[in-house]
Amino acid sequence: MVSENVYCVIMAGGIGSRFWPLSRSSKPKQFLDILGTGKSLIQQTYQRVTRFCKPENVLVVTGTAYRDLVLEHLPEIGPNQVLLEPMRRNTAPCIAYANQVIYKRNPNAIVVVAPSDHLILEPDKFETTILSAVDFTSHQNALLTIGIKPSRPETGYGYIQICDKADKKIPNLYKVKTFTEKPNLDLAKIFIDSGEFYWNSGIFIWSVKAINEAFEKHLPEIQSQFLGITDMLDTPEQASGIQNIYSECKNISIDYGILEKSDNVFVICSEFGWSDLGTWGSMYQNFNKDNAQNAILGNNVMTYDVTGSIINVPSNKLVVLQGLKDYIVAESDNILLICKKESEQDIKRFQNDVLLEKGDKFI
Repeated sequence: MVSENVYCVIMAGGIGSRFWPLSRSSKPKQFLDILGTGKSLIQQTYQRVTRFCKPENVLVVTGTAYRDLVLEHLPEIGPNQVLLEPMRRNTAPCIAYANQVIYKRNPNAIVVVAPSDHLILEPDKFETTILSAVDFTSHQNALLTIGIKPSRPETGYGYIQICDKADKKIPNLYKVKTFTEKPNLDLAKIFIDSGEFYWNSGIFIWSVKAINEAFEKHLPEIQSQFLGITDMLDTPEQASGIQNIYSECKNISIDYGILEKSDNVFVICSEFGWSDLGTWGSMYQNFNKDNAQNAILGNNVMTYDVTGSIINVPSNKLVVLQGLKDYIVAESDNILLICKKESEQDIKRFQNDVLLEKGDKFI
């Protein structure tokens, strides 16, 4: 039975710039069907979280420009469940905003915070993990995150180092020792060999009271800003109050602002087919491939001596490719990108150059 006290915050304010040209500022990757499943990433996220959270207890935090897209993709939710950010200020203000809304509606809430654009291949295992986390945080003053058992020395993820086991009933629950941002390859290999490090999934679970206390202790200025508009929440004045806060609010992540500074942080170590789908490379790893190890999305693609490549083009476009090895070929809205897979970190530079020379209509 789904508890009345479980709420979920879906963070959907990113622009997915590393997936350009598919992901654009007008329609970021959370609103795209990156893997050809028939559902956008935010729709998949919503389906997962409503296994353990009532639909009316789901909040989506997103940019003002994406309000209509959220409601289009998630017709099951109402406008009062979409919290609009007038500008991007990282995850701490986003979570503080949602936290105050939830606290006003239900001060006994347990909150699950989840990004909108991650891939999870085993939703049953995911649900079991979240329910264990909800049970633990409902009777502990704890900040909990989900760690993913690493399968390779990945340099694109943050890492969590574990120490002592924390609960006999949950064998994979540990106290967190350290957080480490994206390491270089040599350090990532050391992390893997030690057996003490897990990928940081960016999924959090806590009681609304526990995270309130953490904000008061570690980010008191942000906490006081959002407390100052409590009476405006769920009223027509909410938008103007949020505009004032975001124009002054610190740009800081929840990891750096609170989790790295707190002594009551725990992690459940799990495996449920997780990927943050942050890059073309991560998309390639999770996509079905043909006999030549090409990941192809598009109904009219013909390849000759093409291997190890990502090809993502509109279904009505006939594309004929010859002689490519380990390339990205992507077209969307009359923008064509062709670059080496190993050079995908240059996509950000390509975007900046396009912005300077061609204007923002292509970004």
